[in-house]
Amino acid sequence: MTLLSRLLAFFPALVMGLGGVSFVYLCLAPTWRAGLLRLGLLLLVLYGLPVLTYRLYIWWYPIPEGVSYLQGKQYSPWWGSYQIQAIYIAFPTLETVLRLVPGMFSTWLRLWGAEVGRQVYWTPGLEIADRGLLSIGDRVVMGHRVGLYAHVIKPKRQDLMLYVKRIQVGADAFVGAGSRLGPGVVVQPGTFLPAGSDVYPNQKTKSVNECAA
Repeated sequence: MTLLSRLLAFFPALVMGLGGVSFVYLCLAPTWRAGLLRLGLLLLVLYGLPVLTYRLYIWWYPIPEGVSYLQGKQYSPWWGSYQIQAIYIAFPTLETVLRLVPGMFSTWLRLWGAEVGRQVYWTPGLEIADRGLLSIGDRVVMGHRVGLYAHVIKPKRQDLMLYVKRIQVGADAFVGAGSRLGPGVVVQPGTFLPAGSDVYPNQKTKSVNECAA
């Protein structure tokens, strides 16, 4: 693991620490106006700092799709990107509140670089591992506890093999509760994916029209 990998592993702790300090600072606000300003600072730390860091990071270290390895001297751009997002995986409530406001979570994902269409419905229990590696069409419905994972890691020859590829979900698709989509998955427009479906890397689901044929 490289030096940069080790440093970025502390990024979630940095956000937590700054968030804690900002929260205490908010609680000590002498007036309501000062409280609003300090609330803005807290929100900036919890939401603005990770997004800004991520966008600057991928500008310097674009995340290549395909196979790579995590151990060894070569730096993995994906590793750093994952550490920047890890705070939302460890504390999913931070994103759950965004899904309660129509359109807010889609906007949030666009800030990370995802392609998200109109009128997408996200249930509160959703889990996303790689926010910038999603292409979601219009009017898609994501069921409860759906997992979107644009990467997979597998031990191989005393190393860890990483495979990364964007997930694509076409317009008017319905992803049933508890389904899990791996890297490179393509859910065609109009597809109904039953609850509990596991769609493995690079699989392409059939559309409703193809199934009827």
